[in-house]
Amino acid sequence: MSDTRSTDFTAFDKYIDDNFDSMVEELRTFCSTPTLAGQRVGLEEGVAAVRALLEPLGAVVNAVPLEGGAPPVVLAELGAGARTLLLYNHYDVQPPEPLDLWDSPPYAGDVRDGRFYARGVADDRGDLLSRVLAIRAYKAAIGDLPLRLRWLVEGEEEVGSPHLAPIAAQHASALQADWCAWEGSSRTEAGDAQIVCGVKGMLYVELHATGPNHDAHSGGGGILPNPAWRLVMALSTLRDSAGNFVMDGLDTVIDPPTEQDIKAADAMPFDEKAALATYGLDHWQRGLKGRDVLSASMFDPTANIAGFHSGYGGEGAKTIVPSTAMVKMDFRLVPHQTPENMLPLLRAHLDRRGYTDIEIVQIGGLYPAKTPVDSPLVRTSVAAWLDLGEPRVVVAPISGGSGPMSLITGELGIPTVMTAGVASTQSRVHSPNESILLDDFKLAIRYWGRFFARLAAL
Repeated sequence: MSDTRSTDFTAFDKYIDDNFDSMVEELRTFCSTPTLAGQRVGLEEGVAAVRALLEPLGAVVNAVPLEGGAPPVVLAELGAGARTLLLYNHYDVQPPEPLDLWDSPPYAGDVRDGRFYARGVADDRGDLLSRVLAIRAYKAAIGDLPLRLRWLVEGEEEVGSPHLAPIAAQHASALQADWCAWEGSSRTEAGDAQIVCGVKGMLYVELHATGPNHDAHSGGGGILPNPAWRLVMALSTLRDSAGNFVMDGLDTVIDPPTEQDIKAADAMPFDEKAALATYGLDHWQRGLKGRDVLSASMFDPTANIAGFHSGYGGEGAKTIVPSTAMVKMDFRLVPHQTPENMLPLLRAHLDRRGYTDIEIVQIGGLYPAKTPVDSPLVRTSVAAWLDLGEPRVVVAPISGGSGPMSLITGELGIPTVMTAGVASTQSRVHSPNESILLDDFKLAIRYWGRFFARLAAL
């Protein structure tokens, strides 16, 4: 087989068309159960659901238990051939709260105007199922798979994959492959197919401050140390007057984007008005405009406040000086930044400014990961979209999001891309009313069959 042109996909596409209604029902069933890693809810059911999808394909499935009651990692293998593709997915999802902001129950799989609504459908149950359904269609309409597939499906991606590193090391031989297809890509604001070549890393921390040993009357607000103010003042040192992220020594742990990355970014279309509309905004932070927004989203490190908790937050008034305050922060890391080199920089930055009393607690950490934009894997990913008649395919050097991709690209040395995700910028990933277009779901199923055939021919 030289490329997909020597494989006739007519019967493959017809199989998908003929069975698409039942495929949507499978998606509804797959999305019907909460699988929440942080709350330890539904994880056994998540493993059982993945096993029930993979084993009928002929896959050999191994659910690897983890210590401390952590959700198992599912490893699977099927097919045969000279080349091997590793697929990465996760079966855990974000919590659905706040429930009152959903227009339909979060696990109901409601369909409205061609969109399918359910928690986890975009991140990433729709991705996982589209791959399963493509394999089923390929076997039914064409024959044996043209390459070997290996699968890694974890249950802790939404809490930072804290137990995945030892699994990747201990099962390296079962994961070894020529390439890896990650989950999570999406269409652009303009609706173009998009391939993403990497992810940022992440350092997730809590900062804690204390004041009086109990919540005190706010009549003492002028004399009692207020831990909320203490954190506000400390946080302000991480921004300059223009709102830029600043930290002592930050420039020493950042690699600038490569010439190839800059060239790829320059070739990316960017609809600023549509991007702003996605978030209901009329401006970006720091006065960013035009293509500087696109560049910053991919290549700049970030310091984000994810949550702030202190004092009274209920209805009405309660006049107190709180005794404690805590802020949750995530730092998105570009190449060369790591959790290990950023944590001491943060500590030293605060200490130099007199904030030695603020406690830093590391909650999680992930490394940046990247595959070169001119990799044969990237070119093949583009070609599979062109086979489907996509008028334009966007190649993004890196995503603003994070994940444990470095375990595959760095530790195992496997080129990795994110492609054929079912999400779009309207999918509201991690938010109420998460959804996908069913047309995108069908197209992803069609894509994977062509992608398998093209990879087998490399």
